[in-house]
Amino acid sequence: MKNKEPITVIYLKRNSLRVRDNILFKKAEDLGLKTLVIFCFEPSIINYSDSDIRHLRFVNQSIKSIHSKLRLYNAQVYVFFDEIINVFERINFLYQIRFVLSYEETGNNLTFQRDITLKKYFKSKGVDWLEFENNGVIRGKKDKKNWAKIIEKKLLDDIIEVNLKAVKFLKLKKTEEDFIRNQRDIKDFLKEIDLDDKNFQIGGEEEGIRYLDMFLSKNYVNYIKDISKPYKSQFSCSRLSPYLTYGNLSLKMVYKKAYQKYLEKNVKKLPLRAFISRLIWRSHFIQKFEDEPRIEFENVNRGYNKLKKSPDEKKMRAFFEGKTGIPIIDAVVLCLKKTGYINFRSRAMLVSFFVHNLNQRWQDLAHFLARLFLDYEVGIHYPQLQMQAGVTGVNTIRIYNPVKNSKEHDSEAIFIKKWLPIFSKVPGPQAYEPWRLTYIEQKMYGVFVGKDYPKPIVDIYSTQKEAAKIMWLMKKNKEVKNEAERILKKHVRRR
Repeated sequence: MKNKEPITVIYLKRNSLRVRDNILFKKAEDLGLKTLVIFCFEPSIINYSDSDIRHLRFVNQSIKSIHSKLRLYNAQVYVFFDEIINVFERINFLYQIRFVLSYEETGNNLTFQRDITLKKYFKSKGVDWLEFENNGVIRGKKDKKNWAKIIEKKLLDDIIEVNLKAVKFLKLKKTEEDFIRNQRDIKDFLKEIDLDDKNFQIGGEEEGIRYLDMFLSKNYVNYIKDISKPYKSQFSCSRLSPYLTYGNLSLKMVYKKAYQKYLEKNVKKLPLRAFISRLIWRSHFIQKFEDEPRIEFENVNRGYNKLKKSPDEKKMRAFFEGKTGIPIIDAVVLCLKKTGYINFRSRAMLVSFFVHNLNQRWQDLAHFLARLFLDYEVGIHYPQLQMQAGVTGVNTIRIYNPVKNSKEHDSEAIFIKKWLPIFSKVPGPQAYEPWRLTYIEQKMYGVFVGKDYPKPIVDIYSTQKEAAKIMWLMKKNKEVKNEAERILKKHVRRR
């Protein structure tokens, strides 16, 4: 085709689904060309074993939120179901793609390889792909020198003012849209992701702002006090993680609003300071993965490659089904399956139990948890997983005792009873260790261990002791120590 019209394409990825403080729309305005806004559900990515329908529904809700804003300017997000390179190929057949705008993505190896392919394709077609920093991550930085200062300064920059009226949006003809789509009927897929589940948080900019305002106006007060409690944390934590993961809110917007709240008079400083600190730590972990993405598959500390574990399908299946016989573990798994959310301590405890008590590999847990976490952020997932699995060599080895955690953070077994109602008549303290109930007590409370609820698949005390012995010995290993020094130099930010 001759004399094709030059255009800009805003390529929305799963990390940039918003309008406010979105540099992509501002840059499109500055470039002045007609602009096409697209999102692509890529079969290779949505069929990968770390993906779940809960993620896709959140994305769909987020796109609807953007639609509601663009509609006022006779514009929309064009949604496709295909590998993204095929979509760009067909757009480029109709138009001359001059610029592609997107945010940098710290994703899994699948999206990383896709971006390498895209970069080569754009270069061959003379397309300028402009990628912008995201999540406070600095691509290509060789060390953590002054990292925190650089990030904090960026997070206090002005919010980007987006004037959608000034963007020249491209409206595709029906024939053009059908040509770019060029695929099988996806009505069933779209219908499935259009079904909302009231047990999950809803995606979208408005919802993200609502949660942010709710947290900073009242919920933050009990943030530190309740952060480790599996039940109360649902109401005292910010619950902003999925809105940051999918870019419904920019990290800068959340950081600035929290910082401004902190500067107000008559506010509780300690919980706000703790929250702000965790926003920086969030970027720190994503930066670690950005700098060393091999840890999606391998131990960050290669010294732990000597630690051999044999997969036990029976134990793993019991864990995945929430039938370990340890009430707090099973309750957390069931809650996560149903809602996509559990607090940080519960996440750490799950990893600890799976890796240490069940003596299984963290790699065999990674995608199970990824599918269940509504806020699954690749860059946080793998560094945290390995830290809790004790294979970094630089962090304290933490092996959580589920019974002790139940007593300290679910004192009346409210959380356990919510997700395991079979224990509704069992007094709180006794619900932590139902295997200790006498036959008379089991009959009295209407729950027989081994029949109505499984017996523990492992002894938590002996397995914890054995795991601690192994892990502390490993930490003294020469190769582990050498690797720990390398990790400290590469990843740890010095004050």
